[in-house]
Amino acid sequence: MPRLWNETIEAHRRAVRDATLDATAALVARHGLASVTMSQIAKGTGIARATLYKYFSDVEAILVAWHERQVSGHLEHLAEVRDQARGAGERLEAVLEAFALISHEHHGTELATLLHRGAHVARAQQQLRNLIRDLLIEGAEAGELRDDVAPEELASYCLHALGAASSLSSKAAVRRLVTVTLAGLRRPR
Repeated sequence: MPRLWNETIEAHRRAVRDATLDATAALVARHGLASVTMSQIAKGTGIARATLYKYFSDVEAILVAWHERQVSGHLEHLAEVRDQARGAGERLEAVLEAFALISHEHHGTELATLLHRGAHVARAQQQLRNLIRDLLIEGAEAGELRDDVAPEELASYCLHALGAASSLSSKAAVRRLVTVTLAGLRRPR
């Protein structure tokens, strides 16, 4: 089979998959998690129900795939934020603030509760912990951050502390939480 033909088929499959994920997310947002069916998703995507079943076994499989895409996008965003900042301390602050804002905007829903149980979440949490740990190591080596506590412990501290952002009422409150968290990371005098 010519390479171009393979790329065209793969592009088509990605387009169908992305359209399915987007249509499902829109239906869940509009009608609630419990009332979305494969028939509604097929109709919203514009494909036959039999075709939809070739891609996904059920609504939950679609939602897990959608969530995996969201989580991957969040991790990519955090890496971009890290790469745009200068200096160890600034990179850490930018990543922690971006993470806290993501937590603030995307938690507390019925869908989040369902989807935050998968293996993909554990992998993403480890990637996030590693990202923050590496920034903490960099900051300690630059003399900007404390080095008297293991970076893995400080990374867990950051993630747990900033998890509280999901219950805060405003972005200003989220930023204050980031400031308090960063204060705990600074090198003791």
